[in-house]
Amino acid sequence: NLKSGPSGAASRKPTGRVVGIIKRNWRPFCGMLFLSQIKEATRHLFTPADRRIPRIRIETRQAATLAGQRIMVAIDGWPKHSRYPNGHFVRSLGSAGDKETETEVLLLEHDVPHQDFSQAVLSFLPKMPWNITEEDMAVREDLRNLTVCSVDPPGCTDIDDALHCRDLPNGNQEVGVHIADVSHFIRPGNAMDLEAANRGTTVYLTGRRIDMVPELLSSNLCSLRSSVERLAFSCIWEINDKAEIVKTRFTKSVINSKASLTYAEAQMRIDDANMNDDTTKSLRGLNRLAKILKKRRIEKGALTLSSPEVRFHIDSETHDPIDLQTKELKETNSMVEEFMLLANISVAQKIYDEFSECALLRKHPAPPPSNYDILNKAAKSKDMVIHTDSAKALADSLDAAQVDGFPYFNTLLRILATRCMMQAVYFCSGMDSDFHHYGLASPIYTHFTSPIRRYSDIIVHRLLAVAIGADSTYPDLMDKHKQSALCNNLNYRHKMAQYAQRASVAYHTQLFFKSRGILNEEGFILFVRKNAIIVLIPKFGLEGTVFFENKDKPSPKLIFNEEVPSLTVEGHSFNMFDKVKVTISLDASNVQHQKIRMSLVEPVVLSVAPSEPEPEVKRAKLDR
Repeated sequence: NLKSGPSGAASRKPTGRVVGIIKRNWRPFCGMLFLSQIKEATRHLFTPADRRIPRIRIETRQAATLAGQRIMVAIDGWPKHSRYPNGHFVRSLGSAGDKETETEVLLLEHDVPHQDFSQAVLSFLPKMPWNITEEDMAVREDLRNLTVCSVDPPGCTDIDDALHCRDLPNGNQEVGVHIADVSHFIRPGNAMDLEAANRGTTVYLTGRRIDMVPELLSSNLCSLRSSVERLAFSCIWEINDKAEIVKTRFTKSVINSKASLTYAEAQMRIDDANMNDDTTKSLRGLNRLAKILKKRRIEKGALTLSSPEVRFHIDSETHDPIDLQTKELKETNSMVEEFMLLANISVAQKIYDEFSECALLRKHPAPPPSNYDILNKAAKSKDMVIHTDSAKALADSLDAAQVDGFPYFNTLLRILATRCMMQAVYFCSGMDSDFHHYGLASPIYTHFTSPIRRYSDIIVHRLLAVAIGADSTYPDLMDKHKQSALCNNLNYRHKMAQYAQRASVAYHTQLFFKSRGILNEEGFILFVRKNAIIVLIPKFGLEGTVFFENKDKPSPKLIFNEEVPSLTVEGHSFNMFDKVKVTISLDASNVQHQKIRMSLVEPVVLSVAPSEPEPEVKRAKLDR
């Protein structure tokens, strides 16, 4: 049924009617009570935190106590003639606005399992003190003599990976990626394995980490810290001067890392000509090879897309955000990434060669052409053409897209390109035929390098261990249907973790602006809408909407040109990438849905009142 209005086809919207409900997707919802105005009433309306869910009518005698609390309510039924479903009070989560309470709501709403590990799970942890036994040594390669080191962000306690590089007598170099041997500690089918499989991933919120495996493993026995012996799964290559792989081998091993460095410390060593110890030489060798590998990968069409990620500095006592800075990437970030990618590709090929029907792989589909519409329009606005028929063509076009006197333009374009991408997903090789990873321009890919924080990597470790005869197999590992069902859960958990992480950053951004008051900042227009512009503030990696319509006041004259796209407000034209100045403030009028508000300061457009709150603060992130 197409509605036709005075403006004809342009305003028509496809509409439909629900004719049946196959399955109710009811879960307990978090939210707040909306107290009845009737004195001593016991029937009240509950407003869910998720705006898509209708209000729920509940009966309670403790409404006065629950006012101002975040509570959980479950739906019981929806009478045919009632405007609202009926439900019942489940439990209180704490005071609205309290940081612990808001984090709890965030985790529940994104279905992130975060309860303490049960006794059944903890019973499968190794007994302390733990030591590497002679039996372990008998089936592993002893690599304790190698100059292995790890490079991670500051404060990282779950160190999955470590690296080494040394010269070989024939003039080539030996490079090793050593990954924590988590599958040694988590055996198939036990309570700890089932819990990790359900959680799927570690979730990193601002100031809090929800571990996939108990802390004894994640921060101690499986963490490749320096100066302690650890069990690892090693991928070792012989590589020539041109960074070409001569030989690859995989082995279970024992390592003793010589240094746990941050990216900045590793960079400092590489750059300091006075440092020539074994660790520094190893890092320089790795860095040299990584640059060649990266160059070759980019030549093949791998995408380097940009997203404005921010990191909060948290006050150690109050845990409030006191400062925020955009993440700075050093050469050493790229160095580690190159070898992690190389290990993931090498392992993917090996497990697929051995188990063509049940390898757990990761793919990134190419976007359909229509996804690029906004990117093409954006480039056209600056008289440029972006070629999108292949990843290589896109990468080359993005590299060439420069505007004199506007260095940030290229970053903005890459941020837009990120929005065009599809989600990368796990899949079982026996259930799919398209393996290609578009973003990495690789014909095959998997996740092997982070088994402490991703369950997919534990399965990949198990497959690789069977492939090299280092461990025994089990039925579920070779069942492509079970593997496929597992992939579905991992994809779901991964997606929800990303949403939860974004929501956590958005919440801490609100806290940051709450303590700062009103700020004026420069930004760039990312998108133009019919009645608004979406502005990115690079300083905060923050995106918000400036609305030009205010329901309480007469609207200014708006002309929207969808083709360009541009929006003309009272004769002033707004285009993508235009520089603007906005006022940023926190709108806390609705306790449950506090919002960052943006309103235009420059250019000055008369009759434009302060803006309406934007539904959500969003951040771009390309999944890797």
